Amino acid sequence: MYFDWTYILVLIGAVLSMIASYRVSATFKKYDRQRSMSGMTGAQTAETILRTNGIYDVRVEHIRGELTDHYDPLSKVVRLSDSVYYSTSVAAVGVAAHECGHVMQHHENYAPLKIRTALVPAANIGSRVGIPIILLGIVLGSNPILVNIGIWVFALAVLFQIVTLPVEFNASSRALACVEQCGVVTSAERKMSAKVLKAAAYTYVAAAAASILQLLRLLLLFGNRNRS
Repeated sequence: MYFDWTYILVLIGAVLSMIASYRVSATFKKYDRQRSMSGMTGAQTAETILRTNGIYDVRVEHIRGELTDHYDPLSKVVRLSDSVYYSTSVAAVGVAAHECGHVMQHHENYAPLKIRTALVPAANIGSRVGIPIILLGIVLGSNPILVNIGIWVFALAVLFQIVTLPVEFNASSRALACVEQCGVVTSAERKMSAKVLKAAAYTYVAAAAASILQLLRLLLLFGNRNRS
């Protein structure tokens, strides 16, 4: 019976993603119990950081869900989840500051952020239709043109994941610099917030690694077929 060893690549990616997801959840819950000395909520933290940096055209809003926090550059809105918007924990402060880091990137025309934003439409298409196009090519007699198109389209989603890494790490660096300068946290609390953001960063690393491994598997499978 034939064993496709390339499934191991997919398994490794899945395991990395699960570990990263568990780690960020556990770390956030741990430091969500640690209240900041300033008593500022995530929403107040975001407002303080934005105004301190002279940014007045970005709103801070509440959004439902858990860790659904994000910055919408089109609407110029920082959206903070239930566990961040109202919370005074060092975990919430760190997450809120991280999203403000993205605002500062946008405000300063940070090049990697501009590239990632430009890649969003292509990445959405690649993640949704890349694999289906490959499967269609297989169904139609291993059509090499369709298979190659599917691989290239999927590669756009992988590229997006890679470009996301410097954007997220830079946003965290900006966040950690701001929270202590603005008096939102003490130096000890800053280290706690850093652990939360570091755990969150691993989820992006794991996602990128999983995507790269999936792309490698596709190239190994169909690259050999094309040559034969």
